[in-house]
Amino acid sequence: MSDRRLAIDAWESLFRAQHEIFGDINDDFDAGTLSQAEYDVLLTVTRGDGMTARLRDVTANMLISQPSVSRLVDRMVARGLISKCPDPDDGRGALVRATEDGAAAFRRIASLHGRAIAERMSVLDDAELAQLRELTAKLRKPKPADDC
Repeated sequence: MSDRRLAIDAWESLFRAQHEIFGDINDDFDAGTLSQAEYDVLLTVTRGDGMTARLRDVTANMLISQPSVSRLVDRMVARGLISKCPDPDDGRGALVRATEDGAAAFRRIASLHGRAIAERMSVLDDAELAQLRELTAKLRKPKPADDC
């Protein structure tokens, strides 16, 4: 077991850094264009084949509850950012696909957001960034295997 005080100090430092960085880059999002939650949905969707993802995969990647994701997806469908249809491979599931408007809005924000992240993280060199990625991955719980 590691030193408890050191573990608490490290956790607090990680939490405060995340909170500060999140605040700095949150200005990249505008509810009139894309909210941060909508960006997160489109991030998952645009990475999928044909800019399509299973709704359950979108939900798994979000940091909000499943009912909240469902409401968000429905609002995004109404705004014309994504489309939603039944999953032919899973009768209970759904597929979501980025529309042309949704993909274009995502690309505009992604470019700005990526620059803001790179600038904020530029205080670390490449070796430190790789180490940070490895350390934070180690802290995350492994995702359960997909039964499909």
